[in-house]
Amino acid sequence: MAREPHQRGGGRGRRDRDETPEFADRLVAINRVSKTVKGGKRFGFAALVVVGDQKGRVGFGKGKAKEVPEAIRKATEQAKRQMVRVPLREGRTLHHDVEGRHGAGKVVMRTAPTGTGIIAGGPMRAVFEMLGVQDVVAKSIGTQNPYNMIRATIDGLTKEASPRSVAQRRGKKVADILPKRDEAPKAEEAEAATEEA
Repeated sequence: MAREPHQRGGGRGRRDRDETPEFADRLVAINRVSKTVKGGKRFGFAALVVVGDQKGRVGFGKGKAKEVPEAIRKATEQAKRQMVRVPLREGRTLHHDVEGRHGAGKVVMRTAPTGTGIIAGGPMRAVFEMLGVQDVVAKSIGTQNPYNMIRATIDGLTKEASPRSVAQRRGKKVADILPKRDEAPKAEEAEAATEEA
């Protein structure tokens, strides 16, 4: 009889241990919402949370509750359920420039060289940090609503394609997809030779 609660607690602790180190979360927005009822107003809280493993997976969730911690917990659970995987170049930036849209929200995300850092506004910055991106230049054009900004950002990230996935889809090798680095200097040399002649 005494062992049963111990087993339940042990199982729960193990599950928490598995989940905690894997994902980092960031609270983006907290909003006090009210519902008007017969006796007056009932206040609650709505939370918007972004969750990621900082290795190419990210998700967002929203939760409502009477207390802030419960709203955050609900939002975090929802975010973990709807995570998306995004291919990253060298594990630090995007493979190519991309646009994302959701409602009145439009975001433009551009790949950046090493050392640029995350140049992005509030809610977008949270998504990139949780995703594990180190260098990116991003701009939000349109709504400042954090919900729609995050949805637009994730919409853009889902359009991101790696050279490997493109090569697989076309039935080619990765080397055929990527631009040849040696050809550009040769073309410049050829142009210089024609100018001299």
